[in-house]
Amino acid sequence: MPLTFHNSSNNIVWDLEIKKIGFGKAAAINQEAVVKEKIVFSWSAGKDSALALYKLMTKGDWEITLLTTITEKYERVSMHGIREYLVEMQARSLGLTLEKVYISPGCTNEEYERKMEELMTRYKNLGIKKVAFGDIFLEDVRKYREENLKKVSMEAVFPLWGRDTREVANQFINLGFKSIITCVDTKVLDGSFAGRFFNKEFLEDLPENIDPCGENGEFHSFVFDGPILREKIEFSIGQKVLRDERFMFCDVF
Repeated sequence: MPLTFHNSSNNIVWDLEIKKIGFGKAAAINQEAVVKEKIVFSWSAGKDSALALYKLMTKGDWEITLLTTITEKYERVSMHGIREYLVEMQARSLGLTLEKVYISPGCTNEEYERKMEELMTRYKNLGIKKVAFGDIFLEDVRKYREENLKKVSMEAVFPLWGRDTREVANQFINLGFKSIITCVDTKVLDGSFAGRFFNKEFLEDLPENIDPCGENGEFHSFVFDGPILREKIEFSIGQKVLRDERFMFCDVF
């Protein structure tokens, strides 16, 4: 068990810990004192989030809190369609604290920004200065995040920024992460891709105009296994449902 000494006044945590290579999948003992800066991680439950989180966790410099948005009426992660309790299972398997922000169905930008600003102000008052995201190349999304965080004097961190998305997709698979596609935008990709596992065959079958990571919103996923998860998330695959005459969701439960 790690020995932890907290100093809340300056937001530094000293850990005397046993470091594990691969987070439990292989072990090596190395006791040392580590200074960790607290950071909030915007968690979607999907593959890009998982790989960005992997980058932070393997670096070992951060004390991480997960943050996710849940649509109140449906008790699911927005867009990804992941049930709330599955995200809670992910957090337990990751060994990380999960904070949830509840938004209304059809949440407006004004509502979202107000709730996030209130939460970020609270984090800032606790001395937390940074929020991490899994975005890869969308400049408008990055600018939006940075400008909103700037309002509360916080900084955005993008562990995957600027990387080739095919390289990102292959690294995710090669590291042993496993995920399933839970939502497909049928305006750009056939709905049959919903419910498929994100693997090499999936990548080979994608049309050339579709980003390998779905960075333009072509598809979303649920991660259920990988090197930073202590236990595989057990789940069942349910029905496919078309929403708003556009988004094909594959239920997992």
